[in-house]
Amino acid sequence: MKNDLLLIGVSARIYYPAGPVLDLGGVWTKTLHYLEQSVAHWIMHGGALAVMVPAVDSHSLVTRDELNLHDYAEALDGLVLQGGNDVAPESYGEAPLDPAWAGDAVRDRYEMELVDAFVQAGKPVFGICRGLQLLNVMYGGTLLQDIATQRPESRSHRDTSIYERHVHPVVVEPGSRLQALYPGVRQATVNSIHHQGIKDLAPDFSVEARCPEDGLIEAVRWRGPSYVAAVQWHPEFHDRNEPAHFDDMPLLNDFLSAARADRA
Repeated sequence: MKNDLLLIGVSARIYYPAGPVLDLGGVWTKTLHYLEQSVAHWIMHGGALAVMVPAVDSHSLVTRDELNLHDYAEALDGLVLQGGNDVAPESYGEAPLDPAWAGDAVRDRYEMELVDAFVQAGKPVFGICRGLQLLNVMYGGTLLQDIATQRPESRSHRDTSIYERHVHPVVVEPGSRLQALYPGVRQATVNSIHHQGIKDLAPDFSVEARCPEDGLIEAVRWRGPSYVAAVQWHPEFHDRNEPAHFDDMPLLNDFLSAARADRA
């Protein structure tokens, strides 16, 4: 194995055994931390290695102070926040409007600590879907708990019957770094698998893309001293057989280039 390959940390998705809904027994009775295959393959497609960073909760054998996330930030070259459960409304000072939208406060705290460690180490951070929402909340923004409920005039941003095949257009903001990565591209098609979205943008964030049909934010970037960017869609599900769909490789390469520059 080449020792010059980038090591990219990926935040863990968390599965919690939730009673008799699926009585599968065995490993399904345990809390699981996992890395979705498509995210790992997306990172590998850019010539890097994906390394999942475990989380810790009150029932873990390892305590929070024994899992030093700063050690991961020093050892790895960058961080990707993968999608998953909703961000908990309590993380941005609200109560859930519906019990189904209570989110995952444990994962919120873990990922915020993880992002903070990588930012302090000067390592780039890239968020996918929930990752965009988590970053917005971490830096002082808020979320729509459910787009259809709170913005009923908006287009549908999720169709569970077709999952990543549900798409809509995005418009790239002029003068943004995203536009610089895609010269000549003003509008493109992306997948859409989320029911939550940004309500109030974090103060130090810039918008890089929106859905032109309802104005909802689809891509952001931090104006701080290190690389923090995120998209609302899932680049790991990009269909390369659809030329009209957004080509996410320049986005991945830009993130990995930042990681290489920091290593150098």
